[in-house]
Amino acid sequence: MEELKKTSREDVFRSLPVPEALRVMVVPAITSQLIVLIYNMADTFYVGQTHNPYMVAATSLILPVFNITLCLAGLAGIGGGALISRLLGQDREEEARRVGTFSLYLGGLIAALFALGMGLFMEPVLGLLGAGENTCVYARQYALCVIVTGGIPTVLSNVLANLFRSIGRSREAGIGIILGGVLNIALDPLFMFVLMPDGLEVLGAGIATCLSNCLGCLFFLLVLARMGRGCVITFHPGVGLPRRQSMAAVFAVGIPSAVATFLFDLDYVIIDKLMVSYGDLALAAVGVVLKVERFPLNVGVGICQGMLPLVAYNCAAGNRQRTDGTIRLARTLGLVIAAVSVVLYELFARQLTGLFLSDPQTLEMAARFLQIRVLATPLMFLSFFTVYLFQAFGKGQISLFLGMTRWLVLNIPMLFLLNRLFGMYGLVWAQVTADALNVALSFWIYHRFRPRF
Repeated sequence: MEELKKTSREDVFRSLPVPEALRVMVVPAITSQLIVLIYNMADTFYVGQTHNPYMVAATSLILPVFNITLCLAGLAGIGGGALISRLLGQDREEEARRVGTFSLYLGGLIAALFALGMGLFMEPVLGLLGAGENTCVYARQYALCVIVTGGIPTVLSNVLANLFRSIGRSREAGIGIILGGVLNIALDPLFMFVLMPDGLEVLGAGIATCLSNCLGCLFFLLVLARMGRGCVITFHPGVGLPRRQSMAAVFAVGIPSAVATFLFDLDYVIIDKLMVSYGDLALAAVGVVLKVERFPLNVGVGICQGMLPLVAYNCAAGNRQRTDGTIRLARTLGLVIAAVSVVLYELFARQLTGLFLSDPQTLEMAARFLQIRVLATPLMFLSFFTVYLFQAFGKGQISLFLGMTRWLVLNIPMLFLLNRLFGMYGLVWAQVTADALNVALSFWIYHRFRPRF
């Protein structure tokens, strides 16, 4: 058994059959993605037990900003991780080690600057997000905990998870993320309903999230210390800086990843901002839907995260058969899960949204919103699957083009257009409409610019 574990870690990129290699990489990534989503939703669930829709709306408003911290992690983690896998595929381990150290320090620096900026400009940011008189105080409490205080450990945890996956250690990456999530689920009710007085439930949720992210980060640091200085991933500055071409390659993939994630969250912010005009109950309804719909999407992201190092390594090694086999299997798996989710959400929309809402009017809107939004799930998976592929190929410019086109040319303009033409439900239909166009473009780009072996 011990020998099997050792072999799977060393040879997952090269010798394991594609289905087994993908399972080894994808299952921990999917599990961690679902736990992350569950602990994000746990705050909404527990806040929902207060039966205060303004508290629910406030936590929903902060979610896109919290997700921006994850996009900062993607800049260093995905940019560095994709390059590390390609360098290992080319047998350039020393350069991969230097890239790993550079990525860790880059992620920490960016996270510190973002947390400082959020702390200094809290009020204008909350106003931009659409926080009103009834939600501002709760949004401020939550943001101070999860972004200003907890931003650095959150980013470092996600950078380390991506870098661990890049060297085939998807299991350790998954455990670290899962640990933080499980702790958050356990600590939420303790801080919200036991330790904090009535009226400060949102603050309690924020403290629980911050503490769980700090403990998750500590786990990653302990694993890193146990791996030792000989590991490809290390904080030790003595390994030196990577070559300029390598640093440029980190940014070439990392920046498009961060921009795409930022625009994804900006899309959510704009939905919230436009939905505010239809009242706080509509805002609370769409906030819950934007979380519930993430289950199949996060599974898709987990598939992509596990797939990326395998494709990057084998593409760099010139192994076309293994590269194509990984892409086909991962894409099929994602589409099957997306199709199943559409059926389940259509049938059980009211029951799912009812886990977080009790007001009948808000519940009715949320159920209908979910039944519409879920139709875009297969399209959304195909859209970001293509972006992940070009990140694995090291083609940052193409992934940036796809991300910018999807959000700035299609999705976001479609929100304003359909809102103006059809009102509240036009906002909800915008995702399906825009991603249908984007998938057609993505397919053409993929077949036109994918690497030729």
